Amino acid sequence: MATIGFISLGCAKNQVDCERMMYRVQEAGHTVQGTLPGSDVVVINTCGFIDSAKSEAIDAILTTAQLKAAGQVGKILVTGCLSQRYQQEILREMPEVDGIMGTGSFPRVVQAIDELLAGHTVEDFGSIDAPEEETGRVLTTAEHYAYIKISEGCDNHCAYCVIPSLRGKYRSRSMDDVLYEARLLADSGVKELIVVAQDTSRYGTDLPEHKRLLPELLRRLCQIEKLHWIRIHYVYPDEIDDELMDVIASQPKIVKYLDIPIQHCNSEILKRMNRRGDRQFLDGLLKKLRQRIPGLVIRTSLIVGLPGEGEEEFQELCDFLAEHRLERAGAFVFSPEEGTPAAAMPHVDVETATRRAETIELLQGRIMDEYNAALVGKTLEVLVDGFDEETEQFFGRTWADSPDIDGRVWIAGEDALREGDFVMVTIDGTVDGDLTGYVAEEEEA
Repeated sequence: MATIGFISLGCAKNQVDCERMMYRVQEAGHTVQGTLPGSDVVVINTCGFIDSAKSEAIDAILTTAQLKAAGQVGKILVTGCLSQRYQQEILREMPEVDGIMGTGSFPRVVQAIDELLAGHTVEDFGSIDAPEEETGRVLTTAEHYAYIKISEGCDNHCAYCVIPSLRGKYRSRSMDDVLYEARLLADSGVKELIVVAQDTSRYGTDLPEHKRLLPELLRRLCQIEKLHWIRIHYVYPDEIDDELMDVIASQPKIVKYLDIPIQHCNSEILKRMNRRGDRQFLDGLLKKLRQRIPGLVIRTSLIVGLPGEGEEEFQELCDFLAEHRLERAGAFVFSPEEGTPAAAMPHVDVETATRRAETIELLQGRIMDEYNAALVGKTLEVLVDGFDEETEQFFGRTWADSPDIDGRVWIAGEDALREGDFVMVTIDGTVDGDLTGYVAEEEEA
């Protein structure tokens, strides 16, 4: 049996894929280790979505290749979106790589490793439209939270996006399979379940019922006793209906937090990018969400420099953000990806787009600072994520913060907290976008 190291890059959905591969490898009798040196095979699960993700993946491959040249690792197997997208180029331009697998081949990772160990080169590209194969996972998050992927692929075909060509058509997992996995995660100690997919809002529309099943899935997840928080990511705006709003508003376990990828607000740009809905629709949706779900925190992603974005359209985006005061927003520079319709459309230069992204970040920083300032003096439920040795403080998150992408709460004092605890914390200040506080006395809570 061999020792296998893993590197997972990109989004949480990619992380789940890597965790499933780790499980298969471990189930086959191989040893999965957390460090790379000493690995007989290193599996690098890549992202190939935009230029920055591709650069990160290439850097990881080259760094691992240096370990290989030094005799510290054996074979290199590259999996995921980058290898799916550049099937010929990777082996041709990176001779250090011993094998590649596409996004339709994750279930065959053990066979690929065995072939590499036998001295063969691996090129495995299965169907990207095949149904998901159910398997276990080796969690790489902290023990108290986990992502659960409810579907694979995407049918949206946004003009700037390569995901459908890398991940295939939309395929929902059966509700029974999702619920079974959720119960296993809860029994293992997971308290916060984060629901992810390329598009969670279309869950079920490809199944025989041909209906949106996300509200029903959420209701049934809420029945799992050991789950305390349920968080929903990647809900597309055009699929948010009254039923989904009612479920989020009425179920205490569902945190009042929605990740809604808006990308832009200008009607003409949205149309050109093959996004459904226009500015009027977005204004109405956000107003309705605020009314129907009191205290809702909204996270979104915005793309600056999209084809058709001049100074007027960019100012409209700034005004939109200032008007709706979305609590969490990330700005990304448009990346013209080869093979997408948007790549052939005229757009501003990188310097201009970068400057616009910086402007959005400054504006968003002020919105977030005001939001945080309004929390000072309040007592909030916080999930303890860990202990920072440098500051000698525990840190955690409120329901308004998703792991790794949002802020933290720094908890003062020497209380004997444990990772995974839920505690009531009185907020007494802010620092660099984070909150500070102390464990509340019982009467405060």
